[in-house]
Amino acid sequence: MTKLSVNINKIATLRNARGGNTPNLLKVAIDIERFGAQGITVHPRPDERHITYKDVYELKKHLTTELNIEGNPQEKKFIDLVLEVKPHQVTLVPDLSNQITSNHGWNTLTHANYLKDTIALFKSHHIRTSIFVDADTAMIEGAKLTGTDRIELYTEEYARQFELNKELAILPYLKASILAQQLKLDINSGHDLNLQNLKYFKQKLPSLSEVSIGHALISDALYFGLENTVQLYLRQLV
Repeated sequence: MTKLSVNINKIATLRNARGGNTPNLLKVAIDIERFGAQGITVHPRPDERHITYKDVYELKKHLTTELNIEGNPQEKKFIDLVLEVKPHQVTLVPDLSNQITSNHGWNTLTHANYLKDTIALFKSHHIRTSIFVDADTAMIEGAKLTGTDRIELYTEEYARQFELNKELAILPYLKASILAQQLKLDINSGHDLNLQNLKYFKQKLPSLSEVSIGHALISDALYFGLENTVQLYLRQLV
């Protein structure tokens, strides 16, 4: 079964816009779990413009499903946070501190030694590791050499091409999935997956372990309600 991990950064963005505690991030996360999601994803950035480091500590105390922390490990503060919180999974993302959102995967060849050392550190603390990568066979082969447990396929290109030609859009991801399975790497995916394109993606990649979805799911919740929206996304993964 493919797990749904809901990225709650957008809830924190809404809360931070007024400086108070509405909406209550912790309550929303607990409710998302109660509605059936199998995980919560957060991506704290150095400026704490949405998820704060304090949020992450609080979430770890109360969540009963998997906690996935995304971020760039080149920030020492991020590494320290992960080692203290000990989430179920850390997803390494090569974004810059001022990026609006992640927009590319790691060059696992250029950064091979750095990734290998960082992943070894996290795994020594029994934290599952995942690397954000494009659907590029060379990058996936490089990921295998780092010792990571999983890769997370960056799916913006799939989403962008889906409405034009879904059969063509899925091809690089099929190839990436086959290679990852041969290399014994588990596969996560995320970015711009939504109610229109998620079911097809899952059908074509049945070995998919987890999807991390935030922006689209929270946006849909404005129309459909949060509980109903979580259920709608779960149904795409059956």
